[in-house]
Amino acid sequence: MKKRILLLLIPVLVFTACSDDFTLLSPISERNTGSFYQNQGDFEVAIRGAYDALQSKGTFGVNYVLMMEMRADNAANGGGATGLAATLEAIDTFTEIATASELRTTWEDSYEGIARANTILSRIDAAEFTSEEVRNRIKGEALFIRSLLYYHMAVIFGNIPFQFEEATTPNVKVVQKGASEIYDQIETDLKTAASLLPATATGANRGRATSGAANALLGRVYLTNGKASDAAIALRAVITSNQYQLLDNYADIWGEANEFNAESIFEVQFIKGGLGEGSAYVDMFTPNGLGGGVGGGIAPQDVLPDFVSIYEEGDARLEGTLNITDPANPWVRKYDGDPFGAGDSGVNWMEIRYAEVLLNLAEALGAGNEGYGLINQVRARAGLAPISAADGVYADQLLQERRVEFAFENKRWADLLRAGKAKSVMATHLSISQNDVTLLFPIPQSQIDVAPDAMTQNPEH
Repeated sequence: MKKRILLLLIPVLVFTACSDDFTLLSPISERNTGSFYQNQGDFEVAIRGAYDALQSKGTFGVNYVLMMEMRADNAANGGGATGLAATLEAIDTFTEIATASELRTTWEDSYEGIARANTILSRIDAAEFTSEEVRNRIKGEALFIRSLLYYHMAVIFGNIPFQFEEATTPNVKVVQKGASEIYDQIETDLKTAASLLPATATGANRGRATSGAANALLGRVYLTNGKASDAAIALRAVITSNQYQLLDNYADIWGEANEFNAESIFEVQFIKGGLGEGSAYVDMFTPNGLGGGVGGGIAPQDVLPDFVSIYEEGDARLEGTLNITDPANPWVRKYDGDPFGAGDSGVNWMEIRYAEVLLNLAEALGAGNEGYGLINQVRARAGLAPISAADGVYADQLLQERRVEFAFENKRWADLLRAGKAKSVMATHLSISQNDVTLLFPIPQSQIDVAPDAMTQNPEH
């Protein structure tokens, strides 16, 4: 489902704020919604608006890369350390401040997407539909999109407003809760989404969320929330659905020609061509972009000098991940493409794929024959020999496997947090004290300023 509907075509999704800064919980303008959200056609437009929020600069468009991948020890800010790039360098080195524009944009764009989903879910049952199957699908999609955004917000900021209903008045009560409570609600929502969504999405619906996507994300959230046994159930449901498989060749996962392949479970979709729907990944990760660096609104990502050395000899993922023609300047091959213009490529973001399901299940199960068997499925595709308990500590082996399998896919920072190794790994990587490694980003100061009685800053900031 290539989303060609621009925001100017969906004025019903424009939000009004209770202040210029505090947009996260703002209600939809009654002027725009008086005659909308009435029938099936209206909700088909509305759900496209919710998907569109995943393309935003503050979400998967740019900023989730900064906060989930650049934050860790694979990628580095490639835009320099001064001028417009100073705030990027601060994120990379744990010196960001609460007034950083990247934090504010991430917060606002994520909550805008959440608000769109909230409105759909609050109004859909009262609308006229010619197909209950379509009503259920749209409800499931809205739950999935909201869950995906809330997962990232909880990992990035931890303590965030708990808003799972439509805001219909500017006088919104802000209730800030810890990540665990957010995950609890996401779990409930994703179980419902899995029951509403179809197993496949083909034809005109290609690229929409499916029950497999909901269960795969549910397994990830359960792991993050410390519920390994529940994670195993959700992840096994994806495997036994027989809808997905590992591709034989790791390099064949990537690129515009390989979208929606047998390993892909959910992709954030982009289309190039001057429509405002393109992605910036070619500009961010490769030398083939047309964006002109930070001055052109791009956040370039460099591969860290020692990253190539973490691959075992013969690992096919090295060539599938990186171009190392110039060993001194490797770049990420996964996101290469032929952009239409600056920040306007058709390269999608593959957010969930089958290899993650296998390695997440290996994590949920822990050391044992089945866990090693799952890891070794992924290793076999990479052309590597199987490993066992004789080769090292299971948790360390799994973390290493995840690092090379999901390099530059926004998994590394969350993996380090979940493994309890973010402070030690990043302190060593940056040659700083572990006390200087913060596990949560600061809440944007603009949000605290508007609701000082309800919002508190994260302790480390």
